Amino acid sequence: MRRVWLLILGVGCTALQLVASEVEFNRDIRPILSDRCYTCHGPDKGNRKTKMRLDNEAAAKSDIGANRFPFVPGSPAKSEVYKRITTTNQAVRIPPSYLGQDKLRDDQIELIRTWIEQGAKYQPHWSFIPPKKAPLPAVQDSAWPRNEIDYFVLSRLEQEGLKPSPEADRRTLIRRLTLDLTGLPPTPAEAEAFVKDTAPDAYERVVDRLLASPHYAERMVVGWLSAARYADTNGYQTDGPPTMWPWRDWVIDAFRRDMPYDQFTIEQLAGDLLPNPTSLQLIATAFNRNHRTSAEGGIVDEEFRVEYVADRAETTATVWLGLTIGCARCHDRHPQPVCRRRSVR
Repeated sequence: MRRVWLLILGVGCTALQLVASEVEFNRDIRPILSDRCYTCHGPDKGNRKTKMRLDNEAAAKSDIGANRFPFVPGSPAKSEVYKRITTTNQAVRIPPSYLGQDKLRDDQIELIRTWIEQGAKYQPHWSFIPPKKAPLPAVQDSAWPRNEIDYFVLSRLEQEGLKPSPEADRRTLIRRLTLDLTGLPPTPAEAEAFVKDTAPDAYERVVDRLLASPHYAERMVVGWLSAARYADTNGYQTDGPPTMWPWRDWVIDAFRRDMPYDQFTIEQLAGDLLPNPTSLQLIATAFNRNHRTSAEGGIVDEEFRVEYVADRAETTATVWLGLTIGCARCHDRHPQPVCRRRSVR
């Protein structure tokens, strides 16, 4: 049941973001700056055109000369960026018209203006922001919500001038529920039994039955298997089998047993380093070998060893840290751009 609630909370967080009145840097502002501004005012020192840097909060709120500041919290009129994105003077407008770029859309300009008025708060990468419970939004039809998530759904519907759809009939409801929790449709007998069951707790009993089903764990692991790059073939040449199914079965069993997440992490990353590891803990570490492998006769062993190591490092960072570090393979914070790759793929 806990994992179902985690999924529900994830949907709730998305709904919360959509109806939030406060402009958020990561959600609303960073995409605009990254898409339209970072080429000339971003992290790449080699391509930066002026002293004005917008990807770094300290730099974006520092004097760039003549008592001018890119962003002045609370004051769009004093913020150089806002003045430059709203000016009719084509010579100083950003993005530059002489590069053939269109001005920002009105809704983008309005987002930036509101964000500055609200304090121009930057945010770190989303994976470094602790989640927090949000207050329920106000809704007009207070009789409709049955749980906390309903408030967020209804708030968004009302914001768009929409009304909730009628409640699904029982046959549709059990089909949706069974597909969501097991990935399979209900049998005709299961659907018929639910339609005829008029007990007040009929729905809850179906949920409990599905959560106890082995198919529930099989359904829940799909996302993890994809993130961990599991496949039944090796990904190269003849696409031969990699014999990784024992690790897949270990993951399914871990979900079925509701293994704590910290233990789930330890056994996959370092199960072989535990005191007297069991055979299952050794199998768990196959996560680290869940990458494409090649047995082509002409490969350079050392080259592919490095390929395997890079793939493991990138995948580990992605699934556990929420960070994509693939760029670090070629790029670091060296003062001058450095390309460590001899080939372009």
